[in-house]
Amino acid sequence: MPELADSLIRNLHVFVAFARKRLGDQHLAEDVVQESLVKALAADRQPEGEEATTQWFYRILRRSIIDVYRRQGARSRALERFKQELPETPTDEDERVLCQCFKRLLPMVPEQYRDLIQQIDLQGKEPAEVAIKLGLTKNNVTVRLHRARKHLREALSRSCGVCSAHGCLDCTCNDSAEGSHCP
Repeated sequence: MPELADSLIRNLHVFVAFARKRLGDQHLAEDVVQESLVKALAADRQPEGEEATTQWFYRILRRSIIDVYRRQGARSRALERFKQELPETPTDEDERVLCQCFKRLLPMVPEQYRDLIQQIDLQGKEPAEVAIKLGLTKNNVTVRLHRARKHLREALSRSCGVCSAHGCLDCTCNDSAEGSHCP
């Protein structure tokens, strides 16, 4: 066993370079080599001699690299399926579940902030797109959007109380003239 470990450690930089060339990421290559070393050292049957050990370890390393690609492929396919399952626009059920008080409170938000909420949150535009249209930096739009959401959140808190602190799901606020409050 000490011969095996010594042989593998002597060639460690070569193994990492081999993995990096195939994976394109130094840190991932190091992780895969480490994982392969653990597999090799834990194997019941180990070869004799440096040349046989190196060839044997390359087979283990290749399998580990293939496993990385398989996992990445599985993640990509799962993410794609998830994206396809999500509806593009809110469904009637989504609309029913979410508190609609924000629609009545949105005019209370300062105009510059209200426009950002309408364009980004309600119309689904990208902050970068809105920034170009307004002649602002994307960072500035992001900061303003944060402030806009804060204004709206505060208005919801004043109007809906505890309900708004818990996400306004299945909100039962009644829309009265003096203000709405959740039961």
